[in-house]
Amino acid sequence: MHDAAVSSVGMLGTGGGEVSVTAGVRPSLRAVRDDEIAAAYAHCREVTRTRARNFYYGLRLTPEPRRSAIYSIYAWMRSADDAVDRPGPPHERRARLEQFASWSEDLLGRTIGGDTVDAAEVGPLGLALAATVASYPVEPAVFRDTIAGMRRDLDSRAFADESELARYCYCVAGTAGLACVSIWGLQEGAQRHGRKARELALRRGQAFQRTNILRDFAADFDGAESGESRVYLPREAMSKHGLTAERLRAWADPAACSACVREQASLARENYLLSAELESLIDPACAPTLWAMTRIYSGLLAQIEADPRRAIRSRVRLAPTTKAMIAIRASIGARMRRW
Repeated sequence: MHDAAVSSVGMLGTGGGEVSVTAGVRPSLRAVRDDEIAAAYAHCREVTRTRARNFYYGLRLTPEPRRSAIYSIYAWMRSADDAVDRPGPPHERRARLEQFASWSEDLLGRTIGGDTVDAAEVGPLGLALAATVASYPVEPAVFRDTIAGMRRDLDSRAFADESELARYCYCVAGTAGLACVSIWGLQEGAQRHGRKARELALRRGQAFQRTNILRDFAADFDGAESGESRVYLPREAMSKHGLTAERLRAWADPAACSACVREQASLARENYLLSAELESLIDPACAPTLWAMTRIYSGLLAQIEADPRRAIRSRVRLAPTTKAMIAIRASIGARMRRW
């Protein structure tokens, strides 16, 4: 990884907050009934099931109630993303995001301050998120920095260099990694490794998001999801090989295009390798989820490494049988608790 990107990852999100043992935590809120919280979590579970099927099935390996807590994190991040991606002119999408950001900030402030949260006022997403934040050590910066990443998505300016891309990857993926690790918690006796676990989670987030960027290059460039063209590969990385996003999409210079994609893939692969210890630090009951998700994303990257052109021309996917085998191995590992 380039020095600038290493510096960015090393400085982002590693201060504040704690990672602790969370196996005995039961989410609760003052003056809110347990059945109300359960119904709110069920709403977030359905959002995850319908909007992120692979993620949903992977998370089913996480024991309750930590599984539902992570559903609430996903549902919140999905809502933030939807504010940006739903059709509409830029000013409308920005207004939606800022309204959601204001609502989230108010909810976090009341929750952290110990104020009573009105279930009817905040809705199921707000109630579930409040229960999670009140019960697990998920730091507020996770939500604020995610919003910052969404704001960056509204900016049509492409990333200039690796440092800008690393910052973005932290905002939209590293934050999710920090939230998950805070909820999964550490295995007994590993509390002294909390900072290391956070740093490894940031690395894993970089790996996941950089894999996503390569996998989705064609769809993002064509505006398949958002309705507008987006390019996440840094201009510096493409110009180094005499390329623009347009030339890369057209595979205009096969040797240069292949070299560019392989270089970006190697940065993602490096982050998988640098975060390899993460599964050994978190609670063994939750490690199967992370292991399965990592095997899926690492497998996607392996396909890109093997055939760079395919990734630029269409979306790379894992075969259903491959994902099934990953799920089986993760389930066996969950029963044995060996990672």
